[in-house]
Amino acid sequence: MIKYHRVKSLGELQIPAMSNETDQETLAAGGEGETVKSSTMMSTQHHHQHHHHHIMSTSVEEVDEQLLEMTQSTTTVSSNNSATNNNHSLVQKSYKNLHEFSEEMLETEKAGLVERVYDLERQVLEHKDEIVCLKSTLADVLRRLATIDNSYENSTSGSGRGGTGTSVSGGVGGGGGGHHTVSDNVSASGQNSLSSKSFRFSRNTLTRLNSTVEEKRFGRVPSRVTSSPSRVKTNLAQKAIHYSNGSLHSDSMSSHSISPAPSPSPRQPNASAVANSHHALLASSGGMGKRWSSTGDFISTPGSPSGTGSSGSMSRFSAKSLLNLSGNSSRQGHSHPYVQRKNDDDEFVRLYISGRPIVIHIPEAQLSTYELTKVQPAPNRRLRLDWAYGYRGKDCRSNLYQLPTGEMVYFVAAVVILYNMDEHTQRHYVGHTDDVKSLAVHPNKLLVASGQCGGHEGRESQPHILIWNSVSLATLNMIGCGEFTGSINCLSFSRADSGNILAAIDDSPDKIISIWDWQKKEGGRKITETKCSVDTVVAVEFHPLDKGQIITIGKNHIAFWSLDQNGMLYKRMGVFESFEKPKYVTAISFTQTGDVVTGDSSGNLAVWKRGTNVISRFLKKVHEGPVFTICALRNGGFVTGGKDGLLLLFDDALHMKAEQIVEAHFGSVRVVAQGKGSQLLIGTTKNCILSGDFTLSLVPIVMGHTDILWSLATHPQVAQFVTGGRDRLLQLWDSLSHSVVWSKDIGEPIHSVQISNAGDVIVAGGVGGRWSVFDIVTRELLATYTDGQEVIQCMQFSPDGNLLAIGSKDNCIYIYQCTKVAHRFSKIGKCTGHSSFISHLDWSKDSQVLRSNSGDYEILYWNPTLCRQITTQSTVKNLEWATQNCSVSFETIGIWPENFDGTDINSVCKDGEEQFLVCADDFGKIRLFSFPASQPKSLSHSYRGHSSHVTSVQFMHDGVRLLSAGGLDTSVLQWRVV
Repeated sequence: MIKYHRVKSLGELQIPAMSNETDQETLAAGGEGETVKSSTMMSTQHHHQHHHHHIMSTSVEEVDEQLLEMTQSTTTVSSNNSATNNNHSLVQKSYKNLHEFSEEMLETEKAGLVERVYDLERQVLEHKDEIVCLKSTLADVLRRLATIDNSYENSTSGSGRGGTGTSVSGGVGGGGGGHHTVSDNVSASGQNSLSSKSFRFSRNTLTRLNSTVEEKRFGRVPSRVTSSPSRVKTNLAQKAIHYSNGSLHSDSMSSHSISPAPSPSPRQPNASAVANSHHALLASSGGMGKRWSSTGDFISTPGSPSGTGSSGSMSRFSAKSLLNLSGNSSRQGHSHPYVQRKNDDDEFVRLYISGRPIVIHIPEAQLSTYELTKVQPAPNRRLRLDWAYGYRGKDCRSNLYQLPTGEMVYFVAAVVILYNMDEHTQRHYVGHTDDVKSLAVHPNKLLVASGQCGGHEGRESQPHILIWNSVSLATLNMIGCGEFTGSINCLSFSRADSGNILAAIDDSPDKIISIWDWQKKEGGRKITETKCSVDTVVAVEFHPLDKGQIITIGKNHIAFWSLDQNGMLYKRMGVFESFEKPKYVTAISFTQTGDVVTGDSSGNLAVWKRGTNVISRFLKKVHEGPVFTICALRNGGFVTGGKDGLLLLFDDALHMKAEQIVEAHFGSVRVVAQGKGSQLLIGTTKNCILSGDFTLSLVPIVMGHTDILWSLATHPQVAQFVTGGRDRLLQLWDSLSHSVVWSKDIGEPIHSVQISNAGDVIVAGGVGGRWSVFDIVTRELLATYTDGQEVIQCMQFSPDGNLLAIGSKDNCIYIYQCTKVAHRFSKIGKCTGHSSFISHLDWSKDSQVLRSNSGDYEILYWNPTLCRQITTQSTVKNLEWATQNCSVSFETIGIWPENFDGTDINSVCKDGEEQFLVCADDFGKIRLFSFPASQPKSLSHSYRGHSSHVTSVQFMHDGVRLLSAGGLDTSVLQWRVV
């Protein structure tokens, strides 16, 4: 019994203990271990019951054997349990590895999916660019076909009428008034039907392609004005469209320019024509404000005076002027308000300038016929903008783009230039009334937005934005006129929604950012506006992939803006965290995956992860000094340019691959744009545009001055001219190739220049009484002379080439004898008598008398060989003058409006055949008169293009081309008489 109890106790104690251990280990395993646990417990219980019954029924002697067997069996079960636990561990480990592997696969798949999405986005953008390029190219081709068709139509219709047809050209109206409407004169009869059909097809196709937005939003498209009065009336109610000249090398009037209406005819119109013109004028200008400028106008072919070749033509002058032309003036027999002649027997008139009377003697040949009330008609020819020299890179950014048509677009003064480098031609958008300060190209690459600063005349001289078509040069909308308080410094079209909205930042104290639906009605619809920053804002850009996301950069900030569906703007400032915070964030671009890349004033590059306002990558000191531009390339890489004059090429991972140096005399890199293929276009801070890549040297394609341009002189024999300004640059230009022959820094500001009659030397007057002589071929300094201590205001060679007169700010005129050695001059003497500085000089055709104007509007005459004043008027009043530089003279009485100050007219000139007189004023205008403009009421054609005071105008030696220099806008504009 004792053994029995001991054995029983062993059996009861060991087996449950074994089961508990197995249960605990089995519970530690998961999943599949639960099945193993259940099977093991059932097997153990069955074995325990059977073994217990067997011991009860055996003899005591057999107990030891049974106990031994049970021990062996227990050991076997323990071994099985241990193996099971090992299997459980392996299963658990495998499950864990499988879980990790599946998560890794998911992450890899997700990254690959995101990459494929980005790749698809990139491909979509590329396809869009290709479609846009095709559309732009097609539009440009159709424009050229329309020009050719129109040229052929005009030539055939003109020959069918025996040369009496009216050609189409661009033109500029007077300085006042409202918008000019589309006016295409069409022949009434004798047209070639095939040409007409061809023209209509190409023109209509062009209209449908280029005016989709206008037709969609405004319910109309530009149309042609026929000779039907009803069609005239319909078109007068339409929106203004500004066209310019086409190909530079086309001298015909078939450049298909759309422009203001023509001037009145010099001959007297009948009463009905006057009435019709008057009503047309009222219809065109009512409620439209100031007129736009263009670059040409309608002209008359032989036998058809201007303005009368079609009943669809309208006058840009007031009805009063037209009545004056017909001899119905109400002022007959009365003196003019600022020109007085007391009696018809008086041999002089008094011209009042700024309230000061100036006595001007009348030549004897005109004494009997001269009447103050007569009206001098405007010339029947016009000026057309031929070429614009210069570029504004000194203080403007993001102002150079490549268009799919092959043209690059940039601006200078009030002109936006579209330059085709392959064809070496320019087209001009001249809808602006003052300095253009910003530029943005629509995602469709057809439309352009340009913003200007405020002017001085009327509502439309206020800061505003113009949206226009780069192919047809048609103005689609004027945005924000009267809404902005400062110039428009930054512009950007939205990119993720196909350019439906436009962002603008003005130069007001609060730097207001405004968002516009530019396609809504005339004037656009302002969605919202808010203060952007109290400091300078350098740029604004829409995110190319995320709709409603806008980034602004500038002094001490980068801001991420969100535009919601309700038109509210929300702002998040960029966080630099541990990275160096710059004084300025100066450049911005985007990667193909949507990350933002910025450059700063310390030369660093930063990458901001898409959708965040924190930096994910930082590249220190990429440039020495500010990074001015970051250009995203089509292959995903980047080109950066900075104040250090370096161009750096990076791949899409921002690893630097190459560098290029811009020569110091071109200036620092202001902006970089990608041209055709690997070609780069580089705008510099010294107003130059260069072309090249990282394998070839950079070549200048546009050059200009960088400070006030004071002086201009033309070559007496060839198509060249010379300019000089405050930037100390003396530059010789070729007006046929439209390029700089050479440029030289003479070390001091230049205020006046002149080319000798022989065309071998250039004389340049400085600011300290010093004037220098340079060889025109080698640009070598040949000699230096000094007269007084003041600025050399003007210089003029005598017609025979023997004398040189130099006018100084010290009120004196210095006379020099020219010697046989071109650069040697012998001083004759000094003419004194003026009470103010010398402003203009003229020589008589026989070189015996010198005429001068001064700052107080005096007109004096001199004997140059004796350096004495001529006071006998009978000696000088009948003289003929070789030049017409003096703005105060009998020949220029008509150029002075009533409200002009004496300093408002800066320069005057006449052509060699004495048909035209041109004057330039302080308001950026050039006015074309018939020569002489001796009548107080002298009508003229007025032209815009400059945005600053025009300091000088000069005709070229052929009398066909005219040059104008634009003071602060640093531009030179070349005009053609057409």
